[in-house]
Amino acid sequence: MFKSMKGMLLTLLAISLVLAMAGCGSGSSKAEEAKKVVIYTNADEEAVTSMETALKSAGYDGKYVLQTFGTSELGGKLMAEGDNIEADLITMSSYFIESSQSQHLMFKDLSFKTGALEQYPAYYTPILANTGSIFINTEVLKEKGLSLPTSIKDLTAPEFKGLVSIPNIMDSSTAWLLVQAIIGQYGQDEGKTVLHDLITNVGPHLESSGSGPLKKVQAGEVAAGFGLRHQAVKAKAAGAPIDYVDPIEGNFSLTESLAVVDKKNATTELAMKMAEVIIKDARKDLIANYPVALYDGESVDDVNKPAQSLKFEQSLTVELLKEHQEFFKSAQQ
Repeated sequence: MFKSMKGMLLTLLAISLVLAMAGCGSGSSKAEEAKKVVIYTNADEEAVTSMETALKSAGYDGKYVLQTFGTSELGGKLMAEGDNIEADLITMSSYFIESSQSQHLMFKDLSFKTGALEQYPAYYTPILANTGSIFINTEVLKEKGLSLPTSIKDLTAPEFKGLVSIPNIMDSSTAWLLVQAIIGQYGQDEGKTVLHDLITNVGPHLESSGSGPLKKVQAGEVAAGFGLRHQAVKAKAAGAPIDYVDPIEGNFSLTESLAVVDKKNATTELAMKMAEVIIKDARKDLIANYPVALYDGESVDDVNKPAQSLKFEQSLTVELLKEHQEFFKSAQQ
């Protein structure tokens, strides 16, 4: 009986050891998960693919978790949560990064040299840039007997009524490029009239996405639209009856940038290394899809160089965006 009891005790001890080891393994797994860099981004599919390809090629596969958000949603999280946000690495519209840093001081200065063509704050650097322009359907323009527009104001002419598509600034940052161009050229008062007349001509073709107007133009539902220049260049090169026009009001641009949340831990350092990989290795793919030169040694074909590149006179911030959204809404009335 003594031997039987001893055997049972040894068996129970062995089971306990196995469970303890399993528990340690589980804890280790959770610790491993906690060390993964969490990346939040508002980037679209092409940009996400470029970044992930670079990270995996650099040996970081399985060492990060990437989650995509709409610009407004991620911007809201940045402004509300500050450095309490779950993310360790952010790619986001630059104006949101600047505004959240101003409010929370949440980002760590980048520890690597970027080689950017322009000077940016020490805590972020751009991953891509988008530029606005007019584009037209050459067949519809000819069919309707319309003159080629050379300005945004031309699209307010009566003959363009119902034949123009633009994005809504309440849903798409692409529309901000349009509003900057109008206010920059015409000021607040005349600009409001221009925008009102434009929105009147747009009618039901006010789109919630930045790519919506080009889709309408390509489909022949409208003759002209406003959106991202590189998309129209690409559509024309693919053989679509599309052409692009650099308006006299100017081609304004928005950048999306990368920043590391300063959590002062080992994950922050790993996030910084991943940030450098994205800037150094992903740009060759990013510039192919978003053809704007941002770094030393980069160049783009002449077709991708806008004729009227301009910068808005005020710094782009979340607060300025809200002002311009109110300007847009008042012009709708």
